[in-house]
Amino acid sequence: MQYIDWMQWPAMVITVASAWFIGSQRAYRRMIAFWGFILSNALWVIWGLHADAYALILLECILLGMNARGFKKNFDGHRQS
Repeated sequence: MQYIDWMQWPAMVITVASAWFIGSQRAYRRMIAFWGFILSNALWVIWGLHADAYALILLECILLGMNARGFKKNFDGHRQS
């Protein structure tokens, strides 16, 4: 197995951990979640390029935009508190 094939495992773990943190009532934990999601989006895109998984790449790019939006909304809401 090539090293890049192993990238799907940390991507999956980071995605699951971020999903856990996103439900927190604490803004800084949600910020950790959004950073994690953004990192996992990048890892999934890299793995998807290697695997020729173009639907996954498109999905991760869309999710990256949604995560960036969530990050901004969380950041703006945290600043106003």
